[in-house]
Amino acid sequence: MSSDDGLKQSPLHERHVALGAKFSEFGGWSMPLEYPTGIVKEHTAVREAVGVFDVSHLGKVLLSGPGAADFVNATLSNDLARIQPGQAQYTLCCDDVTGGIVDDLIAYFSDDEHVLLVPNAANTAEVVRRLSAELPEGVKLTDHHDDYAVLAVQGPKSDEVLAAVGLPAGHGYMSFVEAEWGADAGIAAEPADALVVVCRTGYTGERGYELIVRNDQALALWDALLEAGVEHGLVPCGLGARDTLRTEMGYPLHGQDITIETTPLEGGIGWAVGWSKERFWGKNVLTEQKAEGAPRVLRGLLATGRGIPRPGMSVTLTEHVPLGDVTSGTFSPTLRKGIGLALLPTSIEVGAEVGVDVRGRREIFTVVKPPFVDTSVREG
Repeated sequence: MSSDDGLKQSPLHERHVALGAKFSEFGGWSMPLEYPTGIVKEHTAVREAVGVFDVSHLGKVLLSGPGAADFVNATLSNDLARIQPGQAQYTLCCDDVTGGIVDDLIAYFSDDEHVLLVPNAANTAEVVRRLSAELPEGVKLTDHHDDYAVLAVQGPKSDEVLAAVGLPAGHGYMSFVEAEWGADAGIAAEPADALVVVCRTGYTGERGYELIVRNDQALALWDALLEAGVEHGLVPCGLGARDTLRTEMGYPLHGQDITIETTPLEGGIGWAVGWSKERFWGKNVLTEQKAEGAPRVLRGLLATGRGIPRPGMSVTLTEHVPLGDVTSGTFSPTLRKGIGLALLPTSIEVGAEVGVDVRGRREIFTVVKPPFVDTSVREG
């Protein structure tokens, strides 16, 4: 579904309108930025109770057929051999020539013949193009971008909310299960007994789940979650809170912190590379950079005063020695101070003090290694 301005709309769009959401363009989609509750209250709800996000703009690309998992492993950076069927893995699509990050995505490994990829909305078409160009015989690529919705239930009370609507919870971090959901769960949903993929993943740093559900089931599931979540303090959350939450964790955002001009080592996500694999896109150049050392790396910036960093603001060692620019910056609702991310020369060590040009004033920040806050994302 598309709006008059050509932006795609989530199957839950009218629900967001009814809730009074403010919308913003993101990756070619019109998505809720915040609700009348405001970003800070939405952020706090996720940290202390539970929130639900509509992230249906994320891509959904299925590789299927004999050799599907082998093909993914020979192209994307991480090593599927590290995980078992029923587990998910953060991985990267890198350019084979430069090693730059085309996209960061999640791979859901069902079995050797089925791997579901969830790329970022703005990069889905390019990831599909690159995979399709090298697709081996017998492996099929199906782009389900417009067929499924994705709901993220995030926060310490997320297990209780899922249990209340008849969905499984409590499985391990970065694992997923398929569940029948519908009439048998006591929910008035048609058609009944549709499968929902319940993934113990998320982008907030809190315990939580992402639910992949057919578009024709999305409204019923959204309504059920909001109803069941009332007693647990659940609030609907927009992309504004999603951004403050992920920044507190130091999770990079593609298009800002990492781009086609950034390598995994520079982005601080070299751990998402299967260095011992025989091949993956960009292996030669990335192996060389690993041996030589990356010239820059993504670091955290923590305000010592009241300055709030924003993307594009310059970072300096002294007033006249430039280091780079802020890639992400915001006010941290948890810490009540400014935080940010910046690509800095590797010579700038954690603990160093740098300046950020905040509207003409040189504010002092401490270089830190994220996350900025402690969370429970991997517990249980």
